[in-house]
Amino acid sequence: MDRLALILMIIGAVNYGLIGLFQFDLASALFGDQGSIISRALYTLIGAAGVYSISLLFKERKPVR
Repeated sequence: MDRLALILMIIGAVNYGLIGLFQFDLASALFGDQGSIISRALYTLIGAAGVYSISLLFKERKPVR
């Protein structure tokens, strides 16, 4: 689950980077405008991954040997 959340957050970060640098929304270009069901589902999954990843801040890590 942690890796899936990380992958979705990377996708979201790349998309936001493209929006910020070039005013190009990759998700909208691939799946239709922001109102389409697929784009909204993708944005929702990325948002949920971000919320889930908050828990990773408080997760105990095992020492690396």
